[in-house]
Amino acid sequence: MTDMAADLKQRFSQLQDGGIDVVIFGAGVNGAGLFRDLSAQGINCLILDKADFGSGTSAAPSRLIHGGLKYLETGEFRLVAQSALERNLLLKNAPHCVEALPTFVPIFSWMRGIPAALRTLVGSTTAPRSRGAVLIKIGLALYDFFGSRNRVMPRHRFLLKGRALKEMPHVTPQIVAGGIYYDAKISRPERLVYELVNDGLEANKGSLAANTTKLVSAAEGLLTFQRADGYAFSVKPKLVVNAAGPWIDQVNAALGAPAHHLIGGTKGSHILLDHPELVRSLNGHMIYFEADDGRICLVYGYLGQALVGSTDIPCDDPDNVRCEEHEIDYFLDSVRSLLPSLRFERDQVTYSYSGIRPLPASDASSPGLISRDHSAPIFEPQLGRPFPIISLVGGKWTTFRGFAEEVADTVLTRLQRSRKRSTERLAIGGGRDYPVGSHERTSWIRSMAAKTGVDASRADELLSRYGTTAAAILAHRSEYSDSQRISGAQRHSTLEIDWISRQELVVHLSDIVFRRTTMAIEGLLTIQGLREIGAIAAVALQWDAQRLSREIDDVVTSLAKFHGQVLTEEGVRRAAIPATR
Repeated sequence: MTDMAADLKQRFSQLQDGGIDVVIFGAGVNGAGLFRDLSAQGINCLILDKADFGSGTSAAPSRLIHGGLKYLETGEFRLVAQSALERNLLLKNAPHCVEALPTFVPIFSWMRGIPAALRTLVGSTTAPRSRGAVLIKIGLALYDFFGSRNRVMPRHRFLLKGRALKEMPHVTPQIVAGGIYYDAKISRPERLVYELVNDGLEANKGSLAANTTKLVSAAEGLLTFQRADGYAFSVKPKLVVNAAGPWIDQVNAALGAPAHHLIGGTKGSHILLDHPELVRSLNGHMIYFEADDGRICLVYGYLGQALVGSTDIPCDDPDNVRCEEHEIDYFLDSVRSLLPSLRFERDQVTYSYSGIRPLPASDASSPGLISRDHSAPIFEPQLGRPFPIISLVGGKWTTFRGFAEEVADTVLTRLQRSRKRSTERLAIGGGRDYPVGSHERTSWIRSMAAKTGVDASRADELLSRYGTTAAAILAHRSEYSDSQRISGAQRHSTLEIDWISRQELVVHLSDIVFRRTTMAIEGLLTIQGLREIGAIAAVALQWDAQRLSREIDDVVTSLAKFHGQVLTEEGVRRAAIPATR
């Protein structure tokens, strides 16, 4: 029995009728953010997910924390202002996962796009194309203005052609100018979702979390669930929040809500490239550019690889979404056109992923014109369902805290409770007490190295990966050692895996390699390494040999089916993606 599992088992055993105020369906970033906020206000919450925490749409973003420069041209100024504020707050509250990202915009003309932008601003359903220097300069100035609250990054710079090509030497010489502005990136979004859930559990001992849990029945206000281990439990909540993302309509139907089509999702796919020359030439920058078809694309360095994204394709099958071959071709063609002096081929693709954006149902002619703003429609109680249902529709990864705060205030009002604290300055997970300045960081690293016996470089690496949670990992009493490393993933130790298995609500092996760590997306998995990780988890979670074999097979299957990787003893190779039926 794991330490955290034992704690939750005790909480579940003490669960009484009426002990849960709010049930949250869906443990993506919006649901997890709301769970943390409500728990911090003393509201007893249950958050659950049919899969793992952060395993759906929240695991498939462009891994950006950004204000949304492109939303200026659709007139969504409130969304841009909120997004820029939340970006600035996340840089402070989650410094172990979120860092500044200077962004280069190549410009191919001086005056193009102004009439189209004006039409879009007043409601045209035709996406603008070929944004020229004047338009981009105005946009960057507005972006600086909207990001002025809690500013933590420099203002934009505008570069003429010669200077721009010195900054980005492989960009096509067809540009006439370039702009550099600042947004941010998130290195481990899946992990941050888990940390939000864990923060909620720590904030309120009356709150509960259950991953890999399904709804068995919903009748007369009684909701019955079953966890993966077969344990069944029932609750009678005062209110339900549906944060199931692309699955919102299905969850509402299961709860007996009136038939209503809230979600009209689009698919966003990304690829990772093994391209050291490209990563070096980017020099820590992202290039945010317009592809030949007018779609906005991006490329930047992510954990040593180059991340390229994204598509925006209508899709209504979130359980089987994957990056298709034609999307990979699209990405490669786009970066070839932008960076003609570099080589881009399929053998450089190491990983791909895709997810469904839970956007509101819309009849927009272009998916890119569907608003990324959020809303929270409410189904009031009715006969046979005494609780209201609040559905979390839309939203961006960046704005989860603000969205959660808005919904939490609605919930508090309905429960006749008051807010005890703001989450605006509330650090997340390993961001708590994080040593931000160089002096503070050096002091933390030296102290941790002295306490645990690891060298300073290793303490630094773990601090970057887990934030201040690294201290608990290094202090973990285990038969494993931090000096024992995983085959193929030499920067990860058996001690880390044991701690994660015992402390972080792991149900499946996939939870470890896809979400609590970034080993899968970094291409660090081998068959041997997966066996070693599985063996550690099996001891911690009391799996028998058959269960362990199934867990390994499930990871191998998921890698091939959803991420284009074939796992071998030596490492990974690209898998052919089956044609979509």
